[in-house]
Amino acid sequence: MSFTVGTLVRARGREWVVLPESKEDFLVVRPLGGTDAEVAGIDTELETVAPASFDLPNPARLGDFQSCLMLRDAIRLGFRSSAGPFRSFGKIAVEPRPYQLVPLLMALKLDPIRLLIADDVGIGKTVESLLIARELLDRAEVQRMAVLCPPHLAEQWQDELQDKFHIEAELVLSNTARRLDRICGNRSVFDVFPYTIVSLDYIKSESRRDDFIRACPELVIVDEAHTCTSSAQPGRVSTRQQRHEVVKALAEKPDRHIVLVTATPHSGNEEGFRSLLGLLNPEFAELPTNLSGDGNRKHRERLARYFVQRRRGDIRHYLESDTSFPDRLEQEKSYKLGNSDYRKLFDRLLNYAREVVEDSEGMSGVRQRVRWWAALALLRALASSPAAAAATLRNKLQAISAESPEEVDEISRPLVFDDESDDSSETQDMVAGADITDLEADESSVNRERKRLLDMARAADKLEGDGDPKLLSIIPIVKALVSDGSRPILFCRFIATAEYVAEQLRQKLPKGVRVIAVTGQIPPAEREQRIAELREHDKYVLVCTDCLSEGINLQHLFDSVIHYDLSWNPTRHEQREGRVDRFGQPKPEVKVMTYYGTDNQIDGVVLEVLIDKHKRIRKATGVSVPVPTTSNAVLEALYEGLLLRRKDTQQQQLPFEDDEETKPMTTEFNDEWQNAADREKKSRSLFAQHTIKPDEVAKEVEQIQSAIGSSTDVENFVTSSVKAYRGVVGGRDGHFEFDLTESPRAVRESIRDNLTFAGRFELPVSDKEFYLSRTHPITEGLATYVMDSALDDGTAGVGPVPAARCGVIRTKAVKTRTTLLLLRLRYHIITTLGEEVSPLLAEDTQIVGFRSAPSTADWLDRADAESLLLAKPDENVTDDVARNFIQKVIDEFQHVRPRLDEIAEAHGKELLDAHQRVRTAARRTGVKYSIEPQLPPDVLGLYVYLPVMGGGA
Repeated sequence: MSFTVGTLVRARGREWVVLPESKEDFLVVRPLGGTDAEVAGIDTELETVAPASFDLPNPARLGDFQSCLMLRDAIRLGFRSSAGPFRSFGKIAVEPRPYQLVPLLMALKLDPIRLLIADDVGIGKTVESLLIARELLDRAEVQRMAVLCPPHLAEQWQDELQDKFHIEAELVLSNTARRLDRICGNRSVFDVFPYTIVSLDYIKSESRRDDFIRACPELVIVDEAHTCTSSAQPGRVSTRQQRHEVVKALAEKPDRHIVLVTATPHSGNEEGFRSLLGLLNPEFAELPTNLSGDGNRKHRERLARYFVQRRRGDIRHYLESDTSFPDRLEQEKSYKLGNSDYRKLFDRLLNYAREVVEDSEGMSGVRQRVRWWAALALLRALASSPAAAAATLRNKLQAISAESPEEVDEISRPLVFDDESDDSSETQDMVAGADITDLEADESSVNRERKRLLDMARAADKLEGDGDPKLLSIIPIVKALVSDGSRPILFCRFIATAEYVAEQLRQKLPKGVRVIAVTGQIPPAEREQRIAELREHDKYVLVCTDCLSEGINLQHLFDSVIHYDLSWNPTRHEQREGRVDRFGQPKPEVKVMTYYGTDNQIDGVVLEVLIDKHKRIRKATGVSVPVPTTSNAVLEALYEGLLLRRKDTQQQQLPFEDDEETKPMTTEFNDEWQNAADREKKSRSLFAQHTIKPDEVAKEVEQIQSAIGSSTDVENFVTSSVKAYRGVVGGRDGHFEFDLTESPRAVRESIRDNLTFAGRFELPVSDKEFYLSRTHPITEGLATYVMDSALDDGTAGVGPVPAARCGVIRTKAVKTRTTLLLLRLRYHIITTLGEEVSPLLAEDTQIVGFRSAPSTADWLDRADAESLLLAKPDENVTDDVARNFIQKVIDEFQHVRPRLDEIAEAHGKELLDAHQRVRTAARRTGVKYSIEPQLPPDVLGLYVYLPVMGGGA
């Protein structure tokens, strides 16, 4: 005997629901009312499997007035193959914000899906992209997926996939390759593992990319997509270009779904941005640079189908649903070198740097540029810390094999600047070298030069701690933050600085404050572990380099950012601040501090030319615009003209705008940046997706919540069921505290013995609270227990049954006897594409009701039936009377069976319409949908409402 998807069968002494993975002779089944963890396989040739029917409630097992509502919520929260417009929402451990549905709706209107999600930092792009992935998987439109990302973000993606979307993905990184090769043998890892998280920098090499391109899954998500643009110079293949070639090759397969994710789609390079758009559609690479104006309306409208880019202001109050983003409290703090020994060393090193550059006159262009970068690296390290300065002085400059000054610049720039041309997978945080004596021919001169460098390094060593004005000024600031309950992150440019600052803070902060350092020397997995261990401490400080500035979520543990070292790229400041200033931050405010030296020309150039300008643009336009690519040339000119050629080292304010030598370049740079800001502001207004009508999103939100319940439903169910099982619920302002120590043992076991815990039903949550989503083990355990208790025949001894399958109350809410039925509906949705048939299971509940007796039933509309769930008893009903009324309905139940079948079939048509509606616009040719209801529907609950005495019956 064959069984279709959704059929109810009996085997092994219990009832099961047949799942879509079943075959003719092998059933994949889930217990009736059970969870995905209880799914089993049954070989029909070895075990007896028979059709099952669902019995009507037992009148001997009566419940109270809350039974119907509690049982309905338990059933809905237990659904994983949910109804509604989306198949996936029953399987995710997060309730998406309404604005996060916009990219999903956009994606489902495309075939294939090619989408660029470029929302601001901290809005939730990971969730938005994974909603698309989960939906395609649950619609059976794809069977495999890969996430391409920087290696240091791989484990974070793995956690997000597992914790929020219940997808177990395998990491494909350089440090997992050997283990995967042993597992896979001669097969490709992408053939063996359906879900993978892949390091782009690992897979881009020629030895691996061909296999990946051949076996790449049908769906690819590319994180930090701005690092995959085509911006290499002719004749040189950069790492960035290699990444671009891989993604471009993937995009050449016409039916592959690709979702690009980045907060900075346009990093100041127009060619790179066009190459990114070309991955969506090759024709987009040729779009005009300026898309504004009526003449480009068609271009805008076409691109807007593939591109969504929103600021926080666009979504903060979307659909009357407020999204909690923290307020950013910004301030500046400064320090002075004054007449300290640090000042003396600063002048000494500055003079040395001048000599290095001035003595290069007459040398080849290559050697001149090598000496220039060595001098600039030394100045930057000196502005960072004495530890970084000492390390730089002791390090030899790396050997540079270059044939032109331009090649020297390309190799050396990432060691000094913080621009977007860095080809490494992570920000470089190692100090460069100042020892360039290998270029000298005279041995005595070499020895003399190295002795001089070593002498200055020793002088720097002596400044560590009490001789460092920069450090001494930051200590009281950090103390005050920690004392106020803040948990700060100090961002440094160099490993040497981060380790030095962390060690000094350990010595100078009060006992009990945990201080850790995280740098690029530490493997990504260990970084995550070190940070996670801070949860065990009440007060802590993180000192790190920019290895944590991009993509890492730190909002649950930290709420303050100090720029201990100014970044030479304002975009990186935004990235640093975005680690804590994002959705999910439990604190209402985050603190951001820009820290700089007032008599330190290194900081002065960056602060005035880049940081302050960036802040002014953001304040005036509401947009953070990446610094133009010409910023490097401007900074180099300013440092050369105002630091290495001038002798006014004590000057505090540098007149950049009035300097005749640099004024033209600075003016041109400022104009370019302002023009980019104007274009970006227009672009964001064009692609904020106001064309996706809020009414359309609101309709889908309503249907989702109706099918699987909202966070409010989860809250009502968990709190009421805990109280029903003798638990205690406390707390306020959305924070709940639960105590189930007095609950029955079976209840405690159902929630894995979490007897006392705190939680919230809405994000954000603190690190000491559970986010009690519908798929959290506590919610799931309670729902399963309530369901099992209700379905038990009374012989298993499961304890009290607060959500019984039947009950009777007298209430003023009715004028005549009214019966409510709680139905569980099961459907087999069939999607046919050519010869391929994809079966899906959909489950739903519905409350239906009728007045009078079953034989003369006057049926209620859906709204009236739902409203009765809130009715409360106004008079008592004895158990004998209640059982009598329940039995009367059961005895005449054959009269309502045909009507229930009609309701199930009508609801199936609504469900099919919702399933098709969100995908129809894609114009998927050759696709057919059909739906088969499993009849009769299950009658889970039967509840009779009687009018008060004297009010009729």
